[in-house]
Amino acid sequence: MRNKIHAQKFALYISFASIVMMFIAFTSAYIVKQAAGNWLEFAIPNMFYISTVVILLSSITLHSSYKSFLAGKEGMYKTLLIVSFILGIAFLILQYYGWQDMFAVGVDLKGNVSGSFVYLITGVHALHIVGGIAAIIVAIVHAFTLRFRVTEKRKLRFELTLHYWHFVDFLWLYLFGFILLYR
Repeated sequence: MRNKIHAQKFALYISFASIVMMFIAFTSAYIVKQAAGNWLEFAIPNMFYISTVVILLSSITLHSSYKSFLAGKEGMYKTLLIVSFILGIAFLILQYYGWQDMFAVGVDLKGNVSGSFVYLITGVHALHIVGGIAAIIVAIVHAFTLRFRVTEKRKLRFELTLHYWHFVDFLWLYLFGFILLYR
């Protein structure tokens, strides 16, 4: 018997590929523009470091929520789901404060292209985080409105949310590492 990937998971993974290609294009353009010269170097705001820790924690809590769901630990599943949501929102807030810190030291969208690229890369990633938060909100609604049962359908929905969230987490690690390496 062949193992088949579920169609919705396959579609999600295909979307990951297109998102990765988009960010590869952004980072490639960043490298090309940097090589052209006239590149403003600036310190990366501390808020971006803190947001990195926050998004890592959110992946851990969401994964723990999923494991609790599978184990039938309803209270822990719901609690960790809410914590993951809060951490996702905290990530976005910290990103915003990071952008404010950049602006405060004179790095804006209209100035040097180096700052514009950081805003573009982190801003588009933040939009993908918003999509993940929307999926977590749906998971929270299901957790609190549906009778607690571990079914294949609910397990799949949670797995899709979890895979997407881990993806945007690892994507952030790549993007942040790239920004640190090439600033």
